[in-house]
Amino acid sequence: MMAIDNAASIRTIGVLGAGTMGTGIAQTAARAGFDVILCDLDRAIVERSVATMDQFLRKAVEKGKLAEADRAAALARVRGTADRADLAGADLVVEAIVERLDAKREAFRALDGLCRPEVILASNTSSISITEIAAATGRPDRVVGMHFFNPVPVMQLVEIVRGHYTSDATVAAVRGLAARLGKETVLCRKDSPGFIVNRILMPMLAEAMRLLEEGVATPEDVDKAVQLGLNHPMGPFTLADFIGLDVDYYVMDYLYSEFRDPRFAPPRVLKELIRAGRLGRKNGRGFYDYGHGPRMC
Repeated sequence: MMAIDNAASIRTIGVLGAGTMGTGIAQTAARAGFDVILCDLDRAIVERSVATMDQFLRKAVEKGKLAEADRAAALARVRGTADRADLAGADLVVEAIVERLDAKREAFRALDGLCRPEVILASNTSSISITEIAAATGRPDRVVGMHFFNPVPVMQLVEIVRGHYTSDATVAAVRGLAARLGKETVLCRKDSPGFIVNRILMPMLAEAMRLLEEGVATPEDVDKAVQLGLNHPMGPFTLADFIGLDVDYYVMDYLYSEFRDPRFAPPRVLKELIRAGRLGRKNGRGFYDYGHGPRMC
């Protein structure tokens, strides 16, 4: 059995979940020269994911950022499947499914039974405890957080998150892998909910929403203030819509349940928009209406 204890040992990357994040991770890995097994239990989602990759890569060719031969080669390295058993051939698997602990634990339990004992299992979770996820497996030393950011092909950061039992070798291997993917890394040394980025980001988004609830300012003015006053590339309402209001809610609610700190509590306006079916850019309406220009609902 060859130990997978360094980045050079990783040749085939499995990605479980073919949504926005899984698609971006698979595309990035394929462009970096890895063979990719992209799995989602819904075959239609897998096919849509591969089509999205193809479209993104074709645009890169049109802009002169990628050769046509490299586009074709990258896409050829991606194998789509709706059967989790196919992930048994991977040297490392990145889980990128819904941000719910129960779903992730079920997925890792299944992966633990499918994958070779030396295979590293990584979660793309943005907030959930790696230690709790790893407890569903018999290899907690080989379970780690690899939190990519959306859009994955563009964003440079990967948060590496150490669970209670994650080994030094596992951390070193995934940091090396991230470098081979062209990413920069930061290490969250303790398995603290929200890790680094969301621990800072979610209270900011929640406070922006409370400004709206209190009638202090409009979303447009809050966004403008943060962009021009703090030099952020986008304001909190635009960013909340981009992430997805349902995802914002899941993360805030999880952080609140862990810390019982009111700064993490999901504001009422967020709950009301979700109940109204307004989830952000992904369905065209959130704090802003993307079908008819940036107007507040």
